[in-house]
Amino acid sequence: MARRRGWGGSPPGSDDEATRRIVDTAVDLIAQTGAAISIAEVAESLGVIRQTVYRYFPSADALMKAAAIASVAGFLDRLTDHVTGIVDPVDATVEAVVFTLAEVRRTPHLGLLLSSSYANVHPENMTSDEAQAFGMTMIRRFDVEWENYGYDDASLGELVEYLLRTMQSFFVSPGNPPRSDDEMRRYLRRWVGAAVAAQVVAR
Repeated sequence: MARRRGWGGSPPGSDDEATRRIVDTAVDLIAQTGAAISIAEVAESLGVIRQTVYRYFPSADALMKAAAIASVAGFLDRLTDHVTGIVDPVDATVEAVVFTLAEVRRTPHLGLLLSSSYANVHPENMTSDEAQAFGMTMIRRFDVEWENYGYDDASLGELVEYLLRTMQSFFVSPGNPPRSDDEMRRYLRRWVGAAVAAQVVAR
């Protein structure tokens, strides 16, 4: 049970509620600052001591992951709406990458684990099991009949890894100036599109 102190005068009634409020506060703070936040900042915002937050999250990294995960469901729904009806694998992949890059710019708490402020320190997160699982969930929401284009689970996993590595490069170094969405779309269609379409030849 959550400790009855702080919390702006309204302590949570359970550990589950405490965890949710900590994550919600972290998401709000990241959205305000556009950068990683500390345990101390979250604790101050909640009106509790740092040890209270540490009871639920052993590190700032763990809290950052929880904040990102909390944003995933809404992002996947928006992505699904964006690519619904696109049945060509190249078109769907290009639109998904452009949409994801734009979403991360607009909602920093979603892409914090993949952004330059975090990926430079923990680049391995881009190809972690969590990132791969997220990518597979994302690509399975497309209206593409992947099997008809020569993709099985193994090759889809490789495609997800390739796309994650591609997006990481743009998170870390977006360009000067960064490409517009239309410029990015043309660039991806020429280079990434060729790689996606190559699977049809390889089957």
